[in-house]
Amino acid sequence: MNVHPILEKLHGGLIVSCQPDATDRAHDPMNSPAIMAALASAAILGGAVGIRADAPADIAAVRAAVNVPIIGIYKFDIPDFQVRITPTLDCAIQIANAGADVIALDATQRPRPNGLSVAEFIAQVKAKTGKLVVADVSTFEEGLFAATVGADAVLPTLAGYTEYSRNLPGPDFELIKKLAAHLRVPLIAEGKISTPAQAARALALGAWAVCVGSAITRPRAITERFVAEIKKA
Repeated sequence: MNVHPILEKLHGGLIVSCQPDATDRAHDPMNSPAIMAALASAAILGGAVGIRADAPADIAAVRAAVNVPIIGIYKFDIPDFQVRITPTLDCAIQIANAGADVIALDATQRPRPNGLSVAEFIAQVKAKTGKLVVADVSTFEEGLFAATVGADAVLPTLAGYTEYSRNLPGPDFELIKKLAAHLRVPLIAEGKISTPAQAARALALGAWAVCVGSAITRPRAITERFVAEIKKA
């Protein structure tokens, strides 16, 4: 496997996703570049090897605070399209300019607002930004295809979030194992990983690295889990 030095830095480690609540960003008290930068700094102190961050302002703040690889995304809603993770070239250019080392984009089979195929879009983003591109996918087939058309790594981030993918209450370990065994690029496990044991299992199944978000950086979501269990008792 021929792996870029930036991705080599992530091998066997934890990437922490520092993002506000995308479903209600405007009302999320954590929605502040300074807070995201502080979360990223705390994650690095705890041993994280990389950060995933959303939107130019947050990425710029995180870039100023940490010296590790940043996987940048830009969640941007476009009417009549379900694709929202870095959906356009302009989004990719903005987060590249903000300091992202790696651009993550939606590589599912769903229609894109620019009309480009996944292959065309990956090539375009690479050419215009000069950055590595990693593919957020929802199925095994999408992961394999993205790797064959230029993705430098694959993440099953969207498993369960497309209408045609399997929706499980936790990580899709079967998908992680299958992708890791068949890809010729790194498989970074991401999606519904909420415990250290699940992260370790993903690595044992062949993941190159593990990315965890809500279980570490979303106090509201963490609190809700505790409250739900307390109410059951």
